Amino acid sequence: MKQVLYSLLALLFTPPILAADMPLNMTQGVTEISGKVFSLHMTILYICCAIGVVVFGVMIYSIINHRRSKGAVAANFHESTKVEIAWTVVPFVILIIMAIPATKTLIAMEDPSNADITIKVTGSQWKWHYSYFDHDIEFFSLLSTPREQIEGTEAKGENYLLEVDKPLVLPINKKIRFLMTSDDVIHSWWVPAFAVKKDANPGFINEAWTRIDKPGTYRGQCAELCGKDHGFMPIVVEALSEADFESWIQDQKAQASLAAAQAEAALSQTLSMEELMAQGEQIYMARCAACHQPNGAGLPGVFPSLIGSPIIKGPVSGHIDIVLNGKPGTAMQAFAKQLTAAEIAAVVTYERNAWGNDSGDAVQAVDVNSDGSAISVESNTEAPTRLPANLPETADVVPTVESAVAATAEKTVVLDDLTMKELMAMGEKVYLTSCVACHQASGTGLPGAFPSLVGSPVITGPVSDHLDIVINGKAGTAMQAFSAQLTPQQLAAVVTYERNAWGNNSGDAVQASDVDGHGK
Repeated sequence: MKQVLYSLLALLFTPPILAADMPLNMTQGVTEISGKVFSLHMTILYICCAIGVVVFGVMIYSIINHRRSKGAVAANFHESTKVEIAWTVVPFVILIIMAIPATKTLIAMEDPSNADITIKVTGSQWKWHYSYFDHDIEFFSLLSTPREQIEGTEAKGENYLLEVDKPLVLPINKKIRFLMTSDDVIHSWWVPAFAVKKDANPGFINEAWTRIDKPGTYRGQCAELCGKDHGFMPIVVEALSEADFESWIQDQKAQASLAAAQAEAALSQTLSMEELMAQGEQIYMARCAACHQPNGAGLPGVFPSLIGSPIIKGPVSGHIDIVLNGKPGTAMQAFAKQLTAAEIAAVVTYERNAWGNDSGDAVQAVDVNSDGSAISVESNTEAPTRLPANLPETADVVPTVESAVAATAEKTVVLDDLTMKELMAMGEKVYLTSCVACHQASGTGLPGAFPSLVGSPVITGPVSDHLDIVINGKAGTAMQAFSAQLTPQQLAAVVTYERNAWGNNSGDAVQASDVDGHGK
């Protein structure tokens, strides 16, 4: 009988002893917090195993030694004060022992203060958008698993459904603060190796943080059911040394300048219908097929069909507008910052001529530029980095690119005066696009995280101070600089809107010339 008891004890104690090496156990991760979470997990596991040993040990002992065949007679006792105290106090003490380390770990997980880098993570159906507040870099990260693998016509790769076209790049040994939000439904940003799992809610900001100890590639995925392509929303993080991260930052800025020059050069190019259709099909399958289906039929009641739809049959300008700016209140996103003018022209051409639509319309990049002046090629870091055909691949490329970017910037600066009504209309649009995620649609912000703009010192103070914080940002906070993201006219409009909306009613009408002359 003793051998049986010893075997049972060994069976109960073996799992926690070997748990760290078990493939199905929680991993230790690569951050200090993930290590604390793992230690907490193992502590609770040991306590649960100890409770199991005691409870089942007493139960098995009682079954064996107090069985009827041995002549045992059941005791007859009632309302034992000692038993009542024991089964109240013992569980209470156990819970306290478990609560102390759990509380310490949870408090550490919720402390994003004194961060070195702040990154806004925005989920949407079905992709992630990353914005580096400290470096004026932003890009979208999409699933890159080939559709052939998804459809089963090719063998699945090593990182099937866990690979993206552009990973989030972070430095090691730096405290990274994440601001999580969403453009549509609830998503959840989850990277197990960091012990970070935080919901991204539309209209709200959630905070998380990490400090990575080891360089490497770490993968995760959306952990909140967010629609039909929830399973196609992976997360890939590349952790680099501090020196390599700085090199990556400089490379991204160079690519952004090159992309701006390329987009400008594309405005003077005229592609054939065959070239537009080939490029458009590729973009459609990567960006649009998830909702509207590869055959353009959509999903009845959810996503509209593009076959003979009013948008397709209507004016080209209306089609371009909805692709550029999206459609409020629906799942149709704005692609102005996701695609270049040439790419939007190609995908619009494809949609208007595929699946029997056969409109014959061949949209060029210059048509998109004229119909959608909201496009900002400077902020689009996703454009391919190869040189356009009309730029020579020689050592003289850099001056050519710089002059093209300078020409673009000079061309887009508009300093016309607008009426208060025009400023407020434009300002509201800019605010709801660029500011609402932090300061909320009502301007009330999020107490403790983002300040309210209703009667705030910035709003009621000098216009020049308000302009300065919008143009240059505020160091040490999540307030980023918008000088490279918005035109002088847009900056003037959003400042005017903030100073007169929600009952602020300052009466200040800021013009683009005020922005252009600020700081000079």
